Amino acid sequence: MAPSTGRNFPAKLTKQVVLCSLIAAFGGLMFGYDIGISGGVTSMDDFLLEFFPSVYEKKHRAKENNYCKYDNQLLQLFTSSLYLAAVVCSWAAAFCCKKFGRKRTMQMAAAFFLVGVVLNAASVNLYMLIAGRICLGAGIGFGNQAVPLFISEIASAQYRGGLNVCFQMLITIGILIANVVNYFTSNIHPYGWRISLGGAGFPAIFLGLGSLLIVETPTSLIERGKTEEGIKALKTTRGVEDVQKEYEEIVKATETAKKIKHPFRNLIMKQSSWPQLFCGTILQVFQQFTGINVIMFYAPVLFQTMGLGADASLLSAVVTGSINSVSTLVAVFGVDKFGRRKLLIQAAVQMLISQRVHDMITQTD
Repeated sequence: MAPSTGRNFPAKLTKQVVLCSLIAAFGGLMFGYDIGISGGVTSMDDFLLEFFPSVYEKKHRAKENNYCKYDNQLLQLFTSSLYLAAVVCSWAAAFCCKKFGRKRTMQMAAAFFLVGVVLNAASVNLYMLIAGRICLGAGIGFGNQAVPLFISEIASAQYRGGLNVCFQMLITIGILIANVVNYFTSNIHPYGWRISLGGAGFPAIFLGLGSLLIVETPTSLIERGKTEEGIKALKTTRGVEDVQKEYEEIVKATETAKKIKHPFRNLIMKQSSWPQLFCGTILQVFQQFTGINVIMFYAPVLFQTMGLGADASLLSAVVTGSINSVSTLVAVFGVDKFGRRKLLIQAAVQMLISQRVHDMITQTD
């Protein structure tokens, strides 16, 4: 894929760019909602009784350690199947982005997600449930590949950073919405869990229908040989008539990208790239090792194993999601003032203290 240009060319923040970015960012809402919804659903008795009766029995009648009550391989498959499908499909999505364009790939993401939502909400057996999760994972894989790329390319360089924040912001909002939905549907018996899982369809429908209104990115059109359409898209998204210089820059970047036959191998073999490669990789790996995804995904279950009641655990998940959303806003508006390095150090120290406090609270004899 052709890299986006970083130079500031003449451009305006047009309504078309804002609309395209907001619609595309709903892919983040899809992802965030699905992160937040699963933990709450797996803590609901009606759901466990329907699909995992052995877990339900252990939860209410077994006397062993609380942490063993959710020890069930099929229950873990329900959770992990989404991520496994997302990993595999993200590779396929990279090919689709290049071959069919970013817009079409986002439509594929919405379609996969809607199929998964229908299967999950209408599930009558475990096979339908897992199949739905796999489809949801495919939707997330395609969406997470296409949406950030789409927003980066549809916006001009001077507005790209701010609009890209929409994707991450909607992920955190999606998590919060899911936690709130779970809190209210937990008291709707016996089909509250179906409402929770079915709610994921709303952002998918919005993304799917909204993608019919947006334009393809100029970079995608130009790299696929659709020059006239690419120039027209440039004029539409930039709000100016003189786009020749940016067009030439995109063509140059596209030709340079095509000449690189083995980008990953070149990145690894080029020693001057090692420091950046090492830092970028380690940051991502250690971010996962903090366990934040586990907390976001299993928050209600985690709080229940710590002794909280069903409603209290779901409410605690709402609090966690709220803090996550507010913290994202603080980072968005504070990054230019304080810089990325200071925010990163502050976050690391804060997580270290929080992890220690959590460890002290959850210690057992």
